Formats: sequence, structure tokens, C-alpha cells
Amino acid sequence: MLKNPKNLISSLIIIIAITVLSACGQQVTRVESDSVTDLSGNWNDTDSRLVADEMIQDALSRSWLTNFNREQGKAPTVIVGDVRNLSHEHINTRTFIADMERALINSGEVDFVASSEEREEIRTERKDQDLHATEETRKAMGQETGADFMLKGTINTIIDAISDEQVRFYQVDLTLIDLANNRKVWVGQKKIKKTIEKSGIRW
Repeated sequence: MLKNPKNLISSLIIIIAITVLSACGQQVTRVESDSVTDLSGNWNDTDSRLVADEMIQDALSRSWLTNFNREQGKAPTVIVGDVRNLSHEHINTRTFIADMERALINSGEVDFVASSEEREEIRTERKDQDLHATEETRKAMGQETGADFMLKGTINTIIDAISDEQVRFYQVDLTLIDLANNRKVWVGQKKIKKTIEKSGIRW
């Protein structure tokens, strides 16, 4: 027979509490930045990178590029415009735009100019140089390179769910527009479908 059951119960409670707290501890594991990690099924960095690389590669393989090179005798200058998120979830379109800019610049097939926001900041710097920089080092206004084409697009989703299974369908549409005449010279589309299964979840 136990002499002090209260002490035993207290000890068991402490042990159980320590075990529970230990199980709730957070564990962090570093992985390669280009590894495929899909925890929630939402649009993520892997989707952004792979879609950008594939769609830019397709755009640069089409006839508009060779036609421009032949007619103008130089590489076209491209700017990335707005990419609208029309999906049901929050998507950081700036990351997707940055992935497309990287793919375009690193291709070596086109020249690339700064976005409208970046240009405003640079113009402010030029104005400051007009007042404070020496004549030999200041950069003059009116020397910017105008873009020949603008790339813009949308990201859409369709959700289909039943019971404990959900299908998420992502569709990215991009259009390359000739700024001289508003002519669409390339239209690209990329689709991603993800199946998510979770027990006892309400969508």
C-alpha cells in the first residue's frame, strides 16, 4: 500500500505536463531554397518559380522574337506590368513578377527596363543629381530606354471539394503586348492542379 498517494499523483501530473510540453516544442529544419515543399496546397514559391521559368521559356521560343530581331536588328526591350491575383487566396504577385524578370534577364534574349515604381525612384535620384552632383557625374534627364513590349497577366483558381477531398486548379494567363500598336504578340497559359485530402476538415 502506498504511504503518500498525493505525492505520487502530483509526480505523475508533473511528468505528464513535461511530456506534453516537450511534444509541443517547435522543430525547424533547413532545406534547399529550390526544394519542392507543399504543405497547405496553396500557391507557393515552387509554383511561382516553375510557372515563371516555363512560361518565359515558351514566350522566348515563339516567332515574335525572331521577327523583331530580323526587322529591328536588335533585341527587344521588355517590361513586366501588372499581374492581377483573381484567385480565392492571397498570392504575392510581386514574387511571381520577380521570378519572371529573373527568367527574362538571365535568358540574354531581351533587354529589360525598370518598372514604373522603380522608374519614379530613379527619376527622383536624377533630379537630386541635377542639384548636388558634379557635371561630370550627374545623369541627364530624357535618356531612358523605352520598352517595346509589356508582359502582363492574371492568376485564377477554381475549387472543387467534396467530403474530405479538395481539388485546387490554378490557371496563369500571360499576354505580351506590343506597346507601339497594342498588338498581342504572344499569349501563354499554364495550369496547375492539386489534390488535397484531409480527414474531418470543413472546406
